[in-house]
Amino acid sequence: MPKGFSEQEKERIKESLLDVCRRSWSRFGYKKTSVDELCAQTGISKGAFYLFFESKEALFCDVLCTVQDEICSKALVIMEEQKDKYGAARALKMIYREYYENNFLYFGSGTDLTVLLNRLSEEQAKRLEESQNKSRRLFEDQPYLKLKVPRDMAASVIYSLLMNIRNKDVLPWNHMEIFDFMADHLIDSLYE
Repeated sequence: MPKGFSEQEKERIKESLLDVCRRSWSRFGYKKTSVDELCAQTGISKGAFYLFFESKEALFCDVLCTVQDEICSKALVIMEEQKDKYGAARALKMIYREYYENNFLYFGSGTDLTVLLNRLSEEQAKRLEESQNKSRRLFEDQPYLKLKVPRDMAASVIYSLLMNIRNKDVLPWNHMEIFDFMADHLIDSLYE
């Protein structure tokens, strides 16, 4: 790092880059979010950007993994407060709302996802895969949740339920209420 940045400034700049990237990605998508614009909003030069992240993809990977980790942590807190299938339903509802706030999590445009994934380094792809696996295991690894169905089926059902967010604009009813209804009714079929 350059001598011009104090440790506090470095931390502030990195956090600002992550925040600006997160907001821009949600609004414009991966391809339309430029390093130049991120730097302008953060108040640093493009050269300084590369002192914090080796590439645009490294920043996006960091944002995606950070957001997924934050969501997992919030879900675990909810499930620890209510250690039963209804706590899992509450956690699912929170996750759905996080997906709504961070639409890049479900990659509204498949092209955006493909472009990003194709540009990730092997290390970044592995980090992203580990983060996604942690998210998938969230509803499997709790000792107080006993599945009624095979693990892979439960994971697929939960994923399918969350991905219904892609249909939110065509539903004739409020999508949040629809999701809550489905989560409340589906949870009894998944867990004892």
